[in-house]
Parts: sequence; structure tokens; C-alpha cells
Amino acid sequence: MFPGSSDDVRPRRGPRALLRPAARPLAPLGRRAYWRRWSYLVAGGALLMPYWFLGLGIVPPLPFGGQVTQVVLIFFVLPPLGAFVTGLVPAVRLLEGAAAKELLAGPIAELPVNPARTWATRVRTGAWFALHLHAGVLISALSLLVPLVAAVMFLAPMVTWEDQFLGPNHLPAGLSEWTLPIGAVAAVAAVLAAIGGAGTLLTRLAPRLLGPSAAERLAALEARALRLAERNRLARELHDSVGHALSIVTLQAGAAGRVLDSDPEFAREALGAIEDSARSALEDLDHVLGLLREDAPSRTAPQPTLKDLDRLLEQTRIAGVKLDSAVGAELEQVPAAVSREAYRIVQEGLTNALRHAGMVPVRLRIGVRGDRLEVEMSNPLAGARPAGHHSGRRGLGGVRERVTALGGTMTAGPGADGDWRLVVALPLRAS
Repeated sequence: MFPGSSDDVRPRRGPRALLRPAARPLAPLGRRAYWRRWSYLVAGGALLMPYWFLGLGIVPPLPFGGQVTQVVLIFFVLPPLGAFVTGLVPAVRLLEGAAAKELLAGPIAELPVNPARTWATRVRTGAWFALHLHAGVLISALSLLVPLVAAVMFLAPMVTWEDQFLGPNHLPAGLSEWTLPIGAVAAVAAVLAAIGGAGTLLTRLAPRLLGPSAAERLAALEARALRLAERNRLARELHDSVGHALSIVTLQAGAAGRVLDSDPEFAREALGAIEDSARSALEDLDHVLGLLREDAPSRTAPQPTLKDLDRLLEQTRIAGVKLDSAVGAELEQVPAAVSREAYRIVQEGLTNALRHAGMVPVRLRIGVRGDRLEVEMSNPLAGARPAGHHSGRRGLGGVRERVTALGGTMTAGPGADGDWRLVVALPLRAS
């Protein structure tokens, strides 16, 4: 492979890159994250002290075991056991999680830390708490002792008071005192590396021991999906109810203005219908906004059903639409969930006809056939479109979502006779 050929894929390095050192081993020491992790470890070492004091108060009076056994119990048995048991307390998980998110950062900073609600989570928290405290006490001891010893070793060849620290015969034969500064630097470097390694280890283990388990993540995803589905449902309700009301109000206001002098009675009736439509839209808007506010108490306002269909059709007729409707008498027996969705489907169908076709005749057929509720709406495609017409497709999308949620079927589009046709069939019972 020759430089400059198509096979030469080596990165080009500029003059500054050539002068820059290839590796900077001391670079981590200048980072805030390094020292924040160190402080987290030191805090863990301080938290282990009470367990040692507790062991010093409990173990010596025991009537068994020698001195070695007592030392093992005080420093190597009771502290890990006590830290693990303390970690089983649900509140410890919150405290450790908050400290880890703030000081360790890394992946745990992006994960939620919730109280321990299962024993599996408590066990993981207990293991983390014991690990944090014992890694912290080791780093604390090294951080306190090694710098002092290293200072003495570093100054030993240059001062005359080293004998009282080192003694004349403490160095092996043939080993010069000038080797002590090298050992001091190596010891400090080893401590700094230990701090970095322990901090990195805890940072990598924190998501596994303090973060949510697979089951908790799945539950969180399901809860989020439910919230999104509820918000989409509320948005669909708001679009259908308020959108229809505004379309009806626009047409009613136009109709009232045209006949204000020639037919005052119809104008008054249209103005009354505008008032009713606006009031209904405001109630729906207030209901949806109340549900969207997280700090608002849960409210369940009554939703319109097929029992309110006559009022909807009457408002549409007052707006000047020639509506030919055939409504089955058995609609009162339709289940409430199907009745609510069917009402919104009819409402959205009328709104679409007004928005996209204008003042054209609309034909509606709705009734129960067998175990299904059937809705059929049609209107001519030709017609003058009202002012402010929008070509958005949210309406049919909302209808399709409602039909899919109930396990029904839907077809929408131009028919053979040139009319726009919407046909929906909804099962009355869940299969």
C-alpha cells in the first residue's frame, strides 16, 4: 500500500497533532469526575467506622474465641454483614442512588433509582452498600497513609532526621537511600491508580446494582406506553369534539348572517345552537386540560354516547347541512364503550364532510346488525369548501385508531357512484 493511493486509509495528522503527546497518564487527575468519585469512596469509608466500633463493643465480651478470632470478627465478618443488612432498608437505596448519580455520574446518572420494593432489589442494594463501604475504607486508608510514608521516603536522602524514622539498618544491604524517592513516587502512583480503578469499577457496577432491574424497566416502559396512549386518546377526543364544534359554529354563524334580515327566527335559532356548541366545546376542553395537568385531581366527566346523537344531528342541520339520517332504535342497547366511540366516529365523519366537501348533502345510516354496530356515511365530493379549509388527515386517523382499538373494520374513500363513503363496523362484544 502506497501513501496517497486509494488503499491508504491512515488518518492524516497535522503539525499540532504531531507535537501533541500520544498519551497523557496524568490527564484523569485533572478531571472533576476523578475527584468526585474519590470523595464518594472516602464517604463510604467513613460510613464503615460505626460497624467497626460496634464490633469492638460486642465481640470482646464474648466467652469464646481467641484474639485472632475476635480480630477476624471485628474487622472482616461483622462489618460486611452489618453493611449488607443495612442495605436491605428501602431508604438506603434512595440515598445511595442519589449520591451515586451526583458523584459517580456515568450511566447511573441517566437511570431512575426507586425505593427497593422487592427482595431481589434489596439484595442488590445490600451488596452495593457493602461494596461501597469496604472499597471506600481501603481507599481512605491508602489516601491517608501512603502520602505520609511517601513524603518521608522522598525526603530521606536529603535530611539528617531519617534515622528516627528508618533506622540505620532498615534498608536492605546494597540498596541506596536514593532509591527511596523512586519508591515514594511509585507508591503515590499506585494509590492514584487504585482510586481511579475503584471509581471506575463502582461506576460500571452502579447501573446493575442500583439501577432498575429488567422487570422494573419493562414495567416502566409499560407505564410510559400507557401514558402515551392516554395522551393520544385525550388528543383525539379534543380534536374530535372541539374540531367539530368549531366547524359547526363557523357554518352556523355564516348561515345566521345570511338570513339575519330575511329570517330572524332562524338566525336566533342558529345563534342559540352556536352558544350550545361553544359551551359543549368548552366543557370538553376543560375536561381534557384537567386530565393533562399532573397536579390536578382525577376527574371523569361524562362522555357523549349514541344517546346524544339526536342533539349532534340537530346542530348539524341548524348549520344548514342537508342531513338524511336513519338511526336504529336498538342503539340504546349498545355497550357504553362502543357507544362512546361510535358517537365520536359519527361526529368526526360529519366534521370531515363539512371541512372537505362543504355544504353538501350528507347521508347517515347507523344501526345494529347481528353482533356488530354498523355506521355508513356518504356525501358528494363536489361542493364549495368553507373558508379556512384545512387538508389535514388527523380525522380519519383518529377514526381508524378508535376502530382498531375495538377490533372493528373500516373503509374510507370514493365509491363507485362518485360519493365519499365511510363504512365502519364495530363488534358489540370483545372476541
